[in-house]
Amino acid sequence: MDQVPDRRPVPGDPWRLTEADHALVAAKPMRTRLEFAMLLLSFRAHGRFPRTSAEGAPVQLARVARQLGLVPRTSGRGAIPARTLKRYRAEIRALFGTRQAAVRDADDLVGWLRDHAVVDTRDIGDLAGRLEGRCRALGLEPPSAGRARRLARSAVQAYDERFCARIHGRLPAATRARLDGLLRPSPGDDAAKAEGAAAAIVRLRGDPGRPSLASLREEMAKLELLRGLALPADVFGGVPPREVERWHRRVTVEAPHELRRHAEPIRLTALAAFAHVRTRAITDGLVDLLIDTIHRIGARAERRVERELIEDLKRVTGKPTLLLDIADASLANPDGTVREVVFPVVGEQTLRDLARERKATGPGYRTSLRTVIRNSYRGHYRRAIPELLETLEFRSNNALHQPVIDALALVRRYARAKIRTFPAGEEVPLDGVVRGLWREAVVEAGPRGRARINRIIYEICVLEALRERLRCKEIWVAGADRYRDPDEDLPADFEARRGTHYDALNLPLDPDRFIAGLRADMAAALRALDEGLPHDPSVRISRKAGGWITAAWCMDRSGGW
Repeated sequence: MDQVPDRRPVPGDPWRLTEADHALVAAKPMRTRLEFAMLLLSFRAHGRFPRTSAEGAPVQLARVARQLGLVPRTSGRGAIPARTLKRYRAEIRALFGTRQAAVRDADDLVGWLRDHAVVDTRDIGDLAGRLEGRCRALGLEPPSAGRARRLARSAVQAYDERFCARIHGRLPAATRARLDGLLRPSPGDDAAKAEGAAAAIVRLRGDPGRPSLASLREEMAKLELLRGLALPADVFGGVPPREVERWHRRVTVEAPHELRRHAEPIRLTALAAFAHVRTRAITDGLVDLLIDTIHRIGARAERRVERELIEDLKRVTGKPTLLLDIADASLANPDGTVREVVFPVVGEQTLRDLARERKATGPGYRTSLRTVIRNSYRGHYRRAIPELLETLEFRSNNALHQPVIDALALVRRYARAKIRTFPAGEEVPLDGVVRGLWREAVVEAGPRGRARINRIIYEICVLEALRERLRCKEIWVAGADRYRDPDEDLPADFEARRGTHYDALNLPLDPDRFIAGLRADMAAALRALDEGLPHDPSVRISRKAGGWITAAWCMDRSGGW
């Protein structure tokens, strides 16, 4: 034939016959022209033939009939013999350069979905759509919707089987046995002797709860159990994090007896993903508990000291006048005693109140606070925190914070020693670790006038410095997720493609330009606040204490504020 119909649907009107289409249809017998035209236009529009009578809607059928000058029969294409229909379909496939898919084509399509599509999505409908697009690219007639969905499910299953086989092959035999042991009660657990004792994995699923010594020890025991599995460091190397998380979620919702029913590659892959994700999560939880515990030590000490001082404190008014009265009385009788000269003017109780006020507002408060913090840490928290410091591995990429890392190593080295101060020859980092509030308490006078470092107070200083740097990720924890190395948050090619990444973030490479832009934005925001706040009907500015701002919130008709 001289002209081949366009394979693509006609833009905006896929059911319009072209001149080439009329020539093809005119070559057919009059009684089958309408059915042939419907097959031709449907294949050009959808890449396949109609599979149900609903796809050949009466409106479309009537429109094509008008273009051909025919009257549509009520029987539709059922009037065409099956042999003729088969010949028409083969002819139309040849016109568009397509063919029916064979069994080997189905295997190839499943393999293509497994290798190129499942890693991006597991939605069966989306995979079926990609399969149809792949068929168009290969010149194949797409399978039916049901067949496409079955092939998509087969591709997902094939992907999982290959993934599990790869992960299973990376696990040593000893690690496989330990992973299976998670589905049984822990050997050292007293409850393991009881009938129907819970599997070890049930214990690993629990959350740490409120910060306490018990929760710290429980989480450290979980981490020790997970580390004892000895998972290879690269067991999930090259695997997208979302894929590992998917297998982890599978373990969190299935009971141990359900997990035992899976084939070994699937079961061990799921358990390995659970152990990998759970190890990082528990490490994060331990860091959170450490930060909260350090904060709790100081906060409780402050509340206790303030409560005690408030109970004793009685504010003395008119102190300048009292000072003048004491001066006049002392000058009038310089040789007299305090009881004879001062007490008649001021009074013994007033002087006691003055002494208490000085204690509450001067260096005495800091001394009392240090004492309470030291006693609380030494008598309670120190039973578990040194163990936690030995469990976690702290690192830093900034040399500025290396003194804190060195101080942590020093604390761990002497954690089990029964000494009050560090040995005289030990190098103890102070700068960047000990704040001014604690320095006078940390450094003590030793024999022969040599300065000695109080070990308990120094540990408190190290913990406070560690907390500050953990919160801003200047110090990170090996094996953690949220507290991981901050360099891992950047793309691997960040340095090589810094300009591209900055363009994507719409940020300048020049730090001065960035600071200037930030200042301009802040100035504009403050100017808008300054100009708009006085005219806002929901805001009232009073003259109290320099101008209090009161916002009147009201509910709108939609239920919002």
